[in-house]
Amino acid sequence: MKMISMILIALLLLLAGVGYTGWHLANLAPLPLTWRWVIGLGWLVLFVLVVLCFVFRAQFSVAFTRFGYPVATSWVFYLLYLVMIFLVIDLLRLVPQLRPWLVPSWPLAGCVALVMVGVFAWGSSVYQTKVRVPLTIQLDKPLARPLKIIGLSDLHLGYTIGRQELSRWVDLINSEHPDLVLIAGDIVDGDVRPVLEDSMAEELNRIQAPIYACLGNHEYLGGEAHRRQFLAQTKVQLLCDSVATLGDQLYIIGRDDETNPQRKSVDQLTAGLDRSKPILLLDHQPHHLEQAQQAGIDFQLSGHTHRGQVFPINLIVDRMYERSHGYHRRGRTQYYVSSGIGIWGGKYRIGTQSEYVVIQLTGRAS
Repeated sequence: MKMISMILIALLLLLAGVGYTGWHLANLAPLPLTWRWVIGLGWLVLFVLVVLCFVFRAQFSVAFTRFGYPVATSWVFYLLYLVMIFLVIDLLRLVPQLRPWLVPSWPLAGCVALVMVGVFAWGSSVYQTKVRVPLTIQLDKPLARPLKIIGLSDLHLGYTIGRQELSRWVDLINSEHPDLVLIAGDIVDGDVRPVLEDSMAEELNRIQAPIYACLGNHEYLGGEAHRRQFLAQTKVQLLCDSVATLGDQLYIIGRDDETNPQRKSVDQLTAGLDRSKPILLLDHQPHHLEQAQQAGIDFQLSGHTHRGQVFPINLIVDRMYERSHGYHRRGRTQYYVSSGIGIWGGKYRIGTQSEYVVIQLTGRAS
C-alpha cells in the first residue's frame, strides 16, 4: 500500500511538472495560437510515451527499447531543469523592472534553449570522464601483503550502457593491474535482455583479477537476483549473504540487498569468523552504517546513491544518508560510498561524478 501511494504521488508530481512546463513552452515565444496548442499537447503526448516506455519496456522489442528507454529517462532530467528554469523566470517577472525583458519573445526562447543545451552538454561531458579515486585503507590488523583493489558500484548494464562502454571500463580496470575487484551491486539495470543479447559477460570476463560482488536493488527489479541468467555466465563470484576467504588473508562478505526483507544481519554474517583477520563487507545500500561498526567490520564498500546524479537532487540525497558519497569512518570501521561508475537513465552528471575507486589496502606489521 505504501509503494502504491508513493507511485501515485510521483505521478501527480510529474503531471504537475508536465502541465507547468508545457504551458510555459507553449507561451515562450510569440507563436500563433494553433502552434501553441500543438506544442502544449505534444509535450503531454511525449509524457505519455515516456510513461509507457517505463512501464512496458519488457514487452517492447530490445531494439525499440534500446532507443526509447534512454530517451525516456533523459526526458525526466530535461523536465526537472525546465521546471527550475521557468520557476526562475516566473520569480524574476515579479520584479517590475525586469518584466519587460521576460515577456514571450524569440530571444527569451533562445536563452532557455541555450541554457538547456549548455547544461546537458556539460553534464554529458562530466559523465563520460571517469574519475579515478585513490584511497588508502590502513587496517589495524596484520595483512600478509598490501592489496590493490578496484572498487566499483552501479554499472547499470542494459539499454543505456552497452557492451562498447563496458569494454572501455574493463580496459581502465585492467590498466590498474589489481589484485581483486569488488562490485557493490547494481551490475544489471533491471531487464537482462540487452545484456544477454550483447554477450556482455564476455567483457566482464576479460577482467584480469578475481571479482566479488553483492546484489543491488536493480538486480531484484529485473529478476536477475533470482534467475541469475547473466551473472551465472560471468566470472563474478556473487556473494549473497555469504562469505568468501581470499587465501588465508581476509574475509569478503557480500550482503543481500535490503530489497529482500529476509536477508541476514551483519552480526549473523560475521558470526564464527576469525576477528584477527580483516573483514571486508559489500552492502549495496549505505543505510545503518552503525551495524558494520558494531559487527567489527574493517571496511565496507557501498553504492546505490549515485549521490543524486544531478543537481539539486544531490543536495536532497546528501541529507538522506549518513554518508551519501566518499570516505567515512566510525571507530575502527572505514567506509567508502561510491557514486558509481555507471548511471541510471540519461548519461548526465551535474554536480556529481562517475568514478572507480583504486584502494590500497594495507595492514599493520605482524
